[in-house]
Amino acid sequence: MHQTRRAFLIGAGALALAGEGAAAQSAKQPFEAWVVQFRARARARGITDAVYDRVTGNLRPDTSVYAKERAQPEFREELWQYLNRRISEWRLNTGRAATQQNAALLKRLRHDFGVEPDVLLGLWGMESAFGELVTDPDHMKPVFPSLAALAWGEPRRRKYWETEFLNGLAVVQRGWANPDEMLGSWAGAMGHTQWMPEVWLNLGVDYDGDGKPSPYSVPDALAGSARYLIKRGSYQRGLPWGFEVAMAGVPEKYADARSWRTVEDWAKLGVKPAGGGRFDVPKARTRLWAPVGTDGPCFLLTQNFYAVRSYNPSMNYALAVCHLGDRVLGGAPFVTPFPGGERPLTLVEIQEVQRRLTRAGLDTGGTDGRVGNMTMRAVANFQRRMGVEPDGYAGLDVLAALRGGR
Repeated sequence: MHQTRRAFLIGAGALALAGEGAAAQSAKQPFEAWVVQFRARARARGITDAVYDRVTGNLRPDTSVYAKERAQPEFREELWQYLNRRISEWRLNTGRAATQQNAALLKRLRHDFGVEPDVLLGLWGMESAFGELVTDPDHMKPVFPSLAALAWGEPRRRKYWETEFLNGLAVVQRGWANPDEMLGSWAGAMGHTQWMPEVWLNLGVDYDGDGKPSPYSVPDALAGSARYLIKRGSYQRGLPWGFEVAMAGVPEKYADARSWRTVEDWAKLGVKPAGGGRFDVPKARTRLWAPVGTDGPCFLLTQNFYAVRSYNPSMNYALAVCHLGDRVLGGAPFVTPFPGGERPLTLVEIQEVQRRLTRAGLDTGGTDGRVGNMTMRAVANFQRRMGVEPDGYAGLDVLAALRGGR
């Protein structure tokens, strides 16, 4: 639930830093002086001196966040690659196990909030790989050093970061967490479904009954995200996120995801379910979207797709969340293939890629079949050895080249 985070392919200029002690680009005073001065802001927010001292007493800013906040993405992916990597066999297996373990919880959430399990499972899977990354030191760090660095010296959105730093202090003051327990992304998003401090304060739900909401509790995290989808995404009970459709003969100009029409009105223009049959909710208002053109998969999107998009302002992110949730619950791949796309590698094949890369001296961080940043970097380095433009994608060509001893 990270409103400052990546869209699908965000571009920005890199910020150069000179070592661990480098100051922020526009910091007008040393960090220690900023901490002293910022106390007045905390007091005005109602933060006690005791809480402020507890958080800031030994606090050092994590200046690495400036590069992360502004850096170009290391890898650029086609949409089919983006989906293949995130809806992998490893993630589907992990999600299906999580679904079985939490079947009663998901049923209760549907009853209490009206949010379907597919969307909640998709968010959980995308944000933390169903909890696998919540405390992973390669992905999650203490949030206060990050938020403090951004509030102290990030010039473009300093007011936002100052507010989130104050929100984090408020979480501690309410007794909901200890500072060293608050682990999250470089930007301060925490727990199973990646709450920012503001979301924790305003939309957190104590769903496990322990007296405090927490993004590190599976029931609380999913309940808080359900509440978020309703309050900020206008999620509608009983409505699917959308449908894959066929639009043979329908002009592509209609598929710009801008115009709202009922499903039955789209059907009158020639839009049909991709797998045949009839539409289930003919009166639902939808938009038509062809993300890679009409030669690839096309979709009718309901308001609930845009509820998911409120979590992260990327159409591709929302599509991945919705499709991941469907697949975890037994849904099929898209009917229409992506032009130029290929099938994802199986779990066994990914593990083989990781083993072969490791033997080639390229560290993948393990051979568990999960494609994380280390595996992507190892693949990119292998592609450089092959003499091809690196994209970090572990596909059929990489597997074939590794098997061929290249």
